[in-house]
Amino acid sequence: MYPGVYAERTPDRPAVIMSDTGETLTFAELEERSIRLARLLHERGLRRGDNFALLAENGPRYYEAYWAARRSGLYITAINHNLSPDEIAYIVNDCGARVLIVSANKSAAATAIVELTPHVEGRLAFNGTIPGYADLEAELAGTEAIPVPDDRVGGDMLYSSGTTGLPKAIKQPLPERRLAERGDPYVSVFGKMYGFDEQTVYLCPAPLYHAAPFRFGGWVHALGGTVVVMPRFDPIAALRTIEQYRVTHSQWVPTMFVRMLKMPEEERSRFDLSSLQVAIHAAAPCPIEVKQAMIDWWGPILHEYYASTEGMGITLIDSPQWLAKPGSVGKAGMGILRICDDAGKEVAVGEVGTIYFERETLPFTYHNDPEKTKSAQHPAHPNWTTSGDIGRVDDDGYLYLTDRKAFMIISGGVNIYPQEIENVLTLHPKVFDIAVIGIPDAEFGEQVKAVVQPAPGEQPGPELEAELIEFVRERIAHFKVPRSIDFVTELPRTPTGKLLKAQLREQYV
Repeated sequence: MYPGVYAERTPDRPAVIMSDTGETLTFAELEERSIRLARLLHERGLRRGDNFALLAENGPRYYEAYWAARRSGLYITAINHNLSPDEIAYIVNDCGARVLIVSANKSAAATAIVELTPHVEGRLAFNGTIPGYADLEAELAGTEAIPVPDDRVGGDMLYSSGTTGLPKAIKQPLPERRLAERGDPYVSVFGKMYGFDEQTVYLCPAPLYHAAPFRFGGWVHALGGTVVVMPRFDPIAALRTIEQYRVTHSQWVPTMFVRMLKMPEEERSRFDLSSLQVAIHAAAPCPIEVKQAMIDWWGPILHEYYASTEGMGITLIDSPQWLAKPGSVGKAGMGILRICDDAGKEVAVGEVGTIYFERETLPFTYHNDPEKTKSAQHPAHPNWTTSGDIGRVDDDGYLYLTDRKAFMIISGGVNIYPQEIENVLTLHPKVFDIAVIGIPDAEFGEQVKAVVQPAPGEQPGPELEAELIEFVRERIAHFKVPRSIDFVTELPRTPTGKLLKAQLREQYV
């Protein structure tokens, strides 16, 4: 399905609502504007497989661009608007964007990159004017709302965070399926699992330039639901939005759960959340105590999936399954799970190894980087791919994540997984944020270091350090306990809450 179906049935029903201002984009408007944008790009010479890019804060234009790409066989690259001009220019050039669409709220960056992106053929601005950029609204008004002749579906080409070097674009092959034809595997898997339909009101509290927020909104639209977009995450605003718009579905990352759980009880209990039927979470491991606390608060409506921007595979788990298998991220819902040792040999059930998903064909490549693509493939099975996470599978086929292989600490020849230690301290009342890394040690190779952002009002120093170390010592094996704790005012995280651990480690290594 696609928005045009719902534009005919219920043209005035909201497709997108901005939570803060109430700005609304109806299904009829989404259909017409995406047709006009696709036609405009077509008239600019873009054809199937070409790329255009969007640089903007959260807003309805994301989904106009999403559906313009889908209905015309183009790739869209949504760019993190928090990047520097040089970083933005790198992405624009690397993805080969022939047209760049920019919010005037990002005019400084847009102006700075003009000379750095000489191959861009067309520049369009909205929400105001930018020197050197044409007015998007005027261009759309002068373009007929006639669908392009080739309506085989397009997709996105999004970039990794680039924490270990320059970001790389993840390029999935374009299917031959046409816009109105069924067959999108993600719409099928997630739509069925979470019950997306025309009554769905889906809350997105995360930046739309990230894969899951961007794509999920499109999948909700494909099944007729309304997407409520927050300009940025704020715990009180999120709860208020659920109440105000009678949100039925939502998606979060564990950091957001932690921020909401650390609100005073009287503050977070004053909102009516009774409309909420499904609360999805992903993107990072969720500590058992955090998830249990959320189920205690919201009820057994939490759903978790484990996946990647690359589309390697998916595991799924609901609350009843998780309560029976605490800590699991579920069973395979797309692809076949394979757990392998460093030599690529499959390990026995219950043993820890690198997580691979087997697919019928290679589901992605890294744009302009065949070596990186090869590094994600199994040495003997090129259609088995991994993101570098490690874990184990139990007798029932449920996957348990251990950590990322790159972050594993080897101290005295023993493997230590930072996630286990972070989980212990995440909900400690004197800890606002926590990261655990390995730092060089002359005797053991590496030692465990915790980096803590204290909770507001807590005094960092030797007393708090000793208290937190003893707290960990009482709960896990002593060889895993941090040898020391550093206190910081803030840990490096992306706007979605993803910890930039590689960046943090660089400060020590």
